[in-house]
Amino acid sequence: MDPQRKKTGKTKANLLAAACEIFAEKGYRDTTIAEICAKVGANNAAVNYHFGDKETLYREAWRYSFFESIKAHPPDEGVNENASAEEHLRGYIMSLVRRITDKNNKEFIIMQHEIAMPTGLLDEVVREVVQPLHRKYESIIRKLTGPGPTDMQVRFCAISVLSQCTTPLLMRREMLAERDNSDGWPYIHDVQAYAEHVVAYSLSGILALRARAEMDISGTGPV
Repeated sequence: MDPQRKKTGKTKANLLAAACEIFAEKGYRDTTIAEICAKVGANNAAVNYHFGDKETLYREAWRYSFFESIKAHPPDEGVNENASAEEHLRGYIMSLVRRITDKNNKEFIIMQHEIAMPTGLLDEVVREVVQPLHRKYESIIRKLTGPGPTDMQVRFCAISVLSQCTTPLLMRREMLAERDNSDGWPYIHDVQAYAEHVVAYSLSGILALRARAEMDISGTGPV
C-alpha cells in the first residue's frame, strides 16, 4: 500500500475511534465534528471526505463499536455448536454481561444516549446488525420452551433475560464512572456471580413455562 493511502486509511480509523468516544460521552446532539477532528488532529473536512456527514459518522461509529464488542466477546462464548440449549443460553448471557461491563465498550453507552434523546438515525443500522443475533438468541429460548408456548411468550422470555442484564449493569457502569455506588440503585459487586444468577433464574422461569404449557397440552393442568 502506498504511503498516502495508508495515511488516509489511518485517518479514517482514527476518526471512527474518536467519534465512538465522544458520541458515547456526549450523545449525538452535543457532539461536534470539530471536536472529533481536533481529537485526532485532522481537518474538519476529513469527516466529509471519509463519511459524507455527521449522521453517517454516527451510524458508522455505533456499527464499529458494536462489532468491536462482538469481536472481544463472541455471542456464543466459545460454546460448542452441538452443546445443549442450556449451555448456549449461558454462553449468550455471559457474553452480554461481559460486553456491557467492558469499560472499553461504547456500543451500549451510545445507545443509552439515543434512547434518552432519540434521533432515529440508528434505527436501520441496529435492525441490520442486531436482528440476526436476536433471532438466533430467540431460537435458543424456543428450544428451551419447546413448541407449547406462543411466540409472544418466547419473546417475553427473551426480553426478560435481556432486561436482567442491561438495566442493572448499565447502572453499575454509571456508578463506577461517578464513583458513587453506596446509595440509590442496588450495586452489583460480583459481576460473575450476578451473571450466574441470571442464568439460573432465567432457566428456572423458562423451564417452568415449558412445564405449564406441556400440562395444558396434555390436559393434566389445574382445572
